[in-house]
Amino acid sequence: MHATDRWLGLALALLAGAVLWSARDFPAVPGQKFGAGFLPTIVGAGLLLCGVGLMLRGWRARAAPRAPARSPGTEHFGSAAVIMGVIVAYIVLADPLGFLIVAPLGLLATFKALRVGWGPALLWAVTGTLLVHVAFYKLLRVPLPWGLLRPFY
Repeated sequence: MHATDRWLGLALALLAGAVLWSARDFPAVPGQKFGAGFLPTIVGAGLLLCGVGLMLRGWRARAAPRAPARSPGTEHFGSAAVIMGVIVAYIVLADPLGFLIVAPLGLLATFKALRVGWGPALLWAVTGTLLVHVAFYKLLRVPLPWGLLRPFY
């Protein structure tokens, strides 16, 4: 796992470098504070931080004494299946139902699959959905699908 962390971290860091490199050439958007490269730059920076963190974790674990190897189990298979199902459900249901209905339900299902408690799961599902909606609709001026709901502001 330690070597895997190092290699995945390196791959993420290289991907982040490619994202950051390509985002710098995106054109400015007239009349907006942020250009087209703003969001890819944030994503690239996040990927870079995750990649560096994985590489550091792998190197730190390399120096630690090795624990006995565990056989890979299926304890996380259900979580991965739920996440994949949420992605497919969003693709299929976002247009007819709308982002404000599908996103919090998908986030809630994902959080519960990852064993997050009901309180934090509900809080982050609703808050995360509203923050993403406001960021796309108001700041980036990219409307997300309304579906059953029509703009209420």
